[in-house]
Amino acid sequence: MPLYLVRWLLTKYMPMDCKSVEDLAKPGLTNCNYTTLDHALPVMLLLAVTGVFTLILVTVIDVVLPLRRGRRPAAWLGAAVFIPVPFAVWLALA
Repeated sequence: MPLYLVRWLLTKYMPMDCKSVEDLAKPGLTNCNYTTLDHALPVMLLLAVTGVFTLILVTVIDVVLPLRRGRRPAAWLGAAVFIPVPFAVWLALA
């Protein structure tokens, strides 16, 4: 979910010429979409919440649990690279 939201921000929100509703009235702006502006705040808030939640989960599962069991976290941290792999495959297929 966080990776999808980051992708939305980078592909929809960042390329726009306007960053607020007041900018819609300015002449000469060609790449300005009210729907994207309307969705920007909820997407950013959802990105913050899901991003923090994901980081907490990765930290607990890949660092805290192995250390409590006396294992080195190197193998677990190496496997953490595969977290974005399903998203990348889904994005490539879309």
